[in-house]
Amino acid sequence: MTEQTIIHRPLPRPSEHSARFWSATAEGRFLIQTCSACGQATFYPKVTCPSCGSVDLVDTEASGRGTVFTYTIARRPTHKAFAEAGPYVIAIVELAEGPHVTTNIVDCDPDEVTIGMPVEVTYADTIEGIALPLFHPATTTATTVL
Repeated sequence: MTEQTIIHRPLPRPSEHSARFWSATAEGRFLIQTCSACGQATFYPKVTCPSCGSVDLVDTEASGRGTVFTYTIARRPTHKAFAEAGPYVIAIVELAEGPHVTTNIVDCDPDEVTIGMPVEVTYADTIEGIALPLFHPATTTATTVL
């Protein structure tokens, strides 16, 4: 593992639709929405199901596990908050439940990140009381039971 630079990341502005998600992250829980009509799991909080248009979306606690779907290493800051960060990983993680999440991969050398790498959620607490979900290499690999 590498030493991590503290980054004062830009904070989200919770809306009435995302407030439950951000409250859950402060408790160490990662919520996705599941459509009661078609069963589609989705992330980021929405008003309607992107698959069928239903408004019957239910908050579901996700496992917090997934795999790196794709990534890039930012070697130059993408935002002034990252000016002192050095190289960092911007990734799309495919959650075990299906939805994709844009995030950072932390607690590992950026050059060790690979597509398909198992990861799990961790949270960066902020002074403002919002916990930002980030992902780090999984400590154990889950097995699928058929």
